[in-house]
Amino acid sequence: MKNKDGKNTPPSDDKKLHISKSVFEANRELHEKAAEESRKKQEELEKKLNERKKKAAEARDKRLEAERLELIRLKQGIIEESETIHEEHAEKIKLTFGQKIVNFFYHNKWWLGIGTVFTAITIFLIHNFVTKPRPDMIVMMIGESSEIAEESDLEEYIESFCEDFNGNGKIEVSIYYIPYTGIESKDYANGVHTKLTAELQAAEGVIVIGNNMASEILSADGIFTDLSRIYSDNEFVQKDRFMLSGSNFADRIKIEKNAVTDDWFMAIRAPQKLMNADEDEMQEVYDKDFPVFDAMIKDLTK
Repeated sequence: MKNKDGKNTPPSDDKKLHISKSVFEANRELHEKAAEESRKKQEELEKKLNERKKKAAEARDKRLEAERLELIRLKQGIIEESETIHEEHAEKIKLTFGQKIVNFFYHNKWWLGIGTVFTAITIFLIHNFVTKPRPDMIVMMIGESSEIAEESDLEEYIESFCEDFNGNGKIEVSIYYIPYTGIESKDYANGVHTKLTAELQAAEGVIVIGNNMASEILSADGIFTDLSRIYSDNEFVQKDRFMLSGSNFADRIKIEKNAVTDDWFMAIRAPQKLMNADEDEMQEVYDKDFPVFDAMIKDLTK
């Protein structure tokens, strides 16, 4: 700026501040304008994105509703095939023969393991049954007496009248001792009821040695053969029982006479149909064992 003398004079401080302020405001306005434009563009993008999401959701809901209605029509039999519902099948993997074997064992390992265990047990039981020596005769002893069952020569005495029925080259008689007492707790602890049920429903043991406890459970008519018709003159025979007290029984099995009380007897079961055997099977055992029973009665009566 020129003064009156024609010389240039510098601008005042107020004018400098005004100019600087104008530049700052202009710059700020530019920034605000740019920010506003950026915000509007962002809002426009978000609006378009939301519209796309809304349209996609509406299209999905519409498709799902159409598939639901189509599925209902399929279930109701209105249509046989659907043009909107397509079942997807996974591509079938082809396995070699070796891979099929490995795959089978892998998916069935638990069942195969259980089956192997049961098969092994079955084979063991069959082998044990086949190879186990079977006695030539089984005699049941029902009643409690350790002297007769365990401390005597009862097995040896019966074997002296027995034959080698099973053909294994030796004579063997087994005494199935069932210490029945009638005392529930004691019999339960000894497994007496289980043994009684198993043996009385099987045909192997037809000869019975017992006392009054055996008489209580075997009191029905027809269980034992009527000995009075066979041994009518025998003083020790009482209907279907041969009473052991007073006979030579204690001497023969080598025990004290007082160990054989008045209630001990010997009898033979009559053939009949059982739970685990039919009458013919029991008749076969009866025919085999009766000659031994008869020989014992004759020997004990001497």
